[in-house]
Amino acid sequence: MIKGPMLRDAMISASNALSNVKQEVDALNVFPVPDGDTGTNMSMTIANAARELGRMQNPTATEVADVAAAALLRGARGNSGVILSLLFRGFSKGLKGKSEANGADLANALTMGMEAAYKAVMKPTEGTILTVARESAAAGKKAARATKDPVVVWQAICTEAAASLKRTPDLLPQLKKAGVVDAGGKGLLVIMEAMLHIFKGGEMIGGAAPAAAAVQKKSTVASFDQDITFTYCTEFIVGRDKKCTLDPLNLRAYLESIGDCVVVVDDEEIIKVHVHTNNPGKAMEEAIKYGQFETVKVENMRIQHENAGWVEEADEQAAVDPVLERAEPLNDYGFVAVSAGEGLYALFHDDLACDHVVSGGQTMNPSTDDILTAIEATPAKTVFVLPNNKNIILAAEQAVPLADRQVCVLPTRTIPQGISAMLAFDPDASVDDNLVAMQKAADNVSTGSLTFAARDSDFEGHKIKEGQILALDNGKLSFVDDSVSHAVPKLAKAMVNSRYAAGKEVNFITVFYGQDVSERAAEQAADSIRAKLGNDVEVSVVPGGQPVYYYYIAIE
Repeated sequence: MIKGPMLRDAMISASNALSNVKQEVDALNVFPVPDGDTGTNMSMTIANAARELGRMQNPTATEVADVAAAALLRGARGNSGVILSLLFRGFSKGLKGKSEANGADLANALTMGMEAAYKAVMKPTEGTILTVARESAAAGKKAARATKDPVVVWQAICTEAAASLKRTPDLLPQLKKAGVVDAGGKGLLVIMEAMLHIFKGGEMIGGAAPAAAAVQKKSTVASFDQDITFTYCTEFIVGRDKKCTLDPLNLRAYLESIGDCVVVVDDEEIIKVHVHTNNPGKAMEEAIKYGQFETVKVENMRIQHENAGWVEEADEQAAVDPVLERAEPLNDYGFVAVSAGEGLYALFHDDLACDHVVSGGQTMNPSTDDILTAIEATPAKTVFVLPNNKNIILAAEQAVPLADRQVCVLPTRTIPQGISAMLAFDPDASVDDNLVAMQKAADNVSTGSLTFAARDSDFEGHKIKEGQILALDNGKLSFVDDSVSHAVPKLAKAMVNSRYAAGKEVNFITVFYGQDVSERAAEQAADSIRAKLGNDVEVSVVPGGQPVYYYYIAIE
């Protein structure tokens, strides 16, 4: 049987193992655009769970799975990170109420996680992490029919995951042409094999990332005492009263007002709570409104730290952004946008009146928790969220059920789409009418972007060398160039022709220039566009300050 401490160690080892090879996984990405790469996103996502798991002493299997699932969900970054979090969210449901797990339990849990991930993705693509999860889960179910030995079953899962990964190029032509396997599937295999290593009795896998130092045995750790703000680690399970209509999200909001490290996991039958607080009595007094206590545990963390125990090391990558405080939902509407760059921040925050702008975009996808924090710091009953990047939409959507107010995610895939959506907002219109109008405005914008190739690649008929200029038309590679100044008018012209061919008008072109472009160079770029298109189209220049991308070009 797999007991709680072993499952905890397996998860922490998996985090360290993935951190050790994340750059190798990143390198499997076929599209050479510098972005929030798969290995990095998955590693940062599971590292969030490793940090939480490092605090647990003698947990049960269900406790480990619940804490890991909640931490993964809140720490999910990028599409690959969200899918990973969904796999473990289903995994936690499969182990619900189990103090230890056999092979059949593990196979069933993985199957539930796979099904949850497939349901969350609007258009599942085969040849990806989803395929690896599905086929390995099926192998686990088959093995569990012959034996309940968890090592044998998980070995079957890993063996099939490796075989499935090798087959991904046969399902995705882009992978075959590039001569690589799917990056997300590779990341999942690394996690599964690291967990198998622990299940077989192996030593904890170490790593250089913060997650690698998440837990260590120490005899004296008094230096951490000064960092303990809330004394009592309080955990309990409440059997839900079927007549109770209260929302567990309200319980979580209350607990966050009297403590930190709050985890509230609920389903139709129970609510499981973990909170650090100075008032465990108040926490339980609020929770009893939802049903009857099944288990309660309160531990003094100061005493724990004086004794030998599992202690979290300082995280050198702690967030440097100002801490946002929860705000009461007083206004009817509020807005959260995601962008990177001083100019774009000022545009969304000052000019377009977004309440909060989450720092993020390509190469730095914010987590679900980052977005959730901004949502709950917005003093509004309904909060519109604009991800402004296709790799952030899923993470934003995961924040919806976690928030303590209504959240509407507009699936904006680019910065210009987000800007147009904000301009279309009508404070006198209903939520539904605004959603329709804002999405329509976003869809009417064509977005071009110029960046550089992060690696050599053979993509969609283009032989690309690292450092070459990539011209993207609505996210698709239009052409490759060796000069930014030459590529700007060429891309604008191609985009205008595409709009005309689609029967769309062209009235305005806005050029947002990045942090590596001078104002003079940007004005020259605008002049080159005017020379290319004539005077019938108005061209304006805006300082975006965005990293990675030399220019965003918005055409309306």
